[in-house]
Amino acid sequence: MILSHDISRRAFGAMVLGSTAAACAPQIDDAIAEPALPAQEDWVEGYGPILDAGYNLPGIPARYLEGVNRRITGLYQGEAPPNSLDVDPYAKFLYHVKADGTATRYPVGVGRAGRSIRGRAGRSIRGRATMQFMRAWPGWTPTQNMLRTEPEVYGDFRAGIPGGLRSPLGARALYLFRGGRDTFYRIHGTNDLPSIGNSGSAGCIRLFNQDIIHLYNQITAPMPVLIRSPAESLRVDPENYDRGMELPPTMIAAEELIGPDAEAANRPPDLDALSPGMI
Repeated sequence: MILSHDISRRAFGAMVLGSTAAACAPQIDDAIAEPALPAQEDWVEGYGPILDAGYNLPGIPARYLEGVNRRITGLYQGEAPPNSLDVDPYAKFLYHVKADGTATRYPVGVGRAGRSIRGRAGRSIRGRATMQFMRAWPGWTPTQNMLRTEPEVYGDFRAGIPGGLRSPLGARALYLFRGGRDTFYRIHGTNDLPSIGNSGSAGCIRLFNQDIIHLYNQITAPMPVLIRSPAESLRVDPENYDRGMELPPTMIAAEELIGPDAEAANRPPDLDALSPGMI
């Protein structure tokens, strides 16, 4: 996002949003146990606990929201058209570009080195695509490329994981197509909090669950998507180019997600509790 002359990037990065509302490695945390919502906590606005589809989603601790690593809204002078999504995998942001010249910027997690923005057959994706449809609490199945390149991470999950707290796609997912074909590239939620602002996924784009829910509620499908190249990222946001660090893949035993105990404790999302426009 390039700011107008009256608002510096640094000032924009300090702003806090005034209102609250694939295929990737499995992650689990305390959300699986569905903890009670905390009675008292000083949450960053927009990132507190929420009730969604019958699940109590924990708030995001402030240590994961420092600096630019939080949702903000400001003037947009980038290169994507209005009413579109602009993904910068190098500065690790996603922008919802609006018709009034503003955009909401969300911090994201991206793929590890050699896996940045990968879709069909593991090919890198950049340029134009279309967000063809979106889903609340979707299930997940690893792609053939993931099974081939990292069988030790994904092999046990080849049959997939149903939608809900166990699914690595989190609370919402957006599905990208190009030329009418599924790219297998997803923009989705995650409870892997340290991955946001860093490189640690298998090539998808992750958002905090609070952010993907917020984004999901603002948009409709289909929607154009621009995925920036390194040159575009440097041209538009050199200050944040290549921010963050590379994280190793998180290894989770299959028993934790698809074993008998996990299956017995599983409770599917209550999609009837969501408004029709949120399913």
